[in-house]
Amino acid sequence: MKSVIVRDIIIGEGMPSICVPMVGKTAAQLLEEAQMLVGIDLDIVEWRVDFYEDVEDIAKMKKTLRDIRSILNNIPLIFTFRSLKEGGERALSVADYVRLNLEVAETGMVDMVDVELFTGDAEVVVLVKAVHKAGAKIIMSNHDFEKTPSEDEIVARLVKMQEFDADLPKIAVMPKSETDVLTLLSATNRMREQYANRPIVTMSMAGTGVISRLAGEIFGSALTFGAARKASAPGQVPVDELRQVLMLLHKSL
Repeated sequence: MKSVIVRDIIIGEGMPSICVPMVGKTAAQLLEEAQMLVGIDLDIVEWRVDFYEDVEDIAKMKKTLRDIRSILNNIPLIFTFRSLKEGGERALSVADYVRLNLEVAETGMVDMVDVELFTGDAEVVVLVKAVHKAGAKIIMSNHDFEKTPSEDEIVARLVKMQEFDADLPKIAVMPKSETDVLTLLSATNRMREQYANRPIVTMSMAGTGVISRLAGEIFGSALTFGAARKASAPGQVPVDELRQVLMLLHKSL
């Protein structure tokens, strides 16, 4: 399995990489948040741009991105507009979603772009090609905040992402029971053992699924998300505690 290298971070070897989202609504909040994150023990920062009040003003978005990039220096940055239908803060038309991601990829200021699997096959193909041409990586994602699909369906979605040439296939699901968490973990392990030729990212959300955010090295998830000030999804562990647990598990393996 090949690793994914983003700046100085290698995703897919050893302990899962730690990503912390930025969720500020204003440029001022985001810059303060970026300054705070520079002092935290993390690997990657994700800008959840759907929280940003000026996301639809491309010029303002790019200005804020430049400022964030200058603060983060060499920390890898993921650009993510999470759609309302997948648990995000707002909706965009498919055309505007594609335009936003194309515009940001062409700046050269982000290292990875999150592309939702169910945006539409034709649109996904366009985005993958353009983002790769711009020199950035693709996280292809799917989020189900209602349920946990079957193990076969989880694996099928991850395989489809890989077939679209996503650098990091990612799926997050909502458990209704402890058995649902086991389904997600089993699907992760099966994907790794039978199909994956690149790192994958999986998680079971909320408190019930928190073990999935900690045990990635055991079951096959290469990236986990921790919270600094505010979580961007239910079940995220504070980043300092997350690092401690991951290190303890890594040493025991």
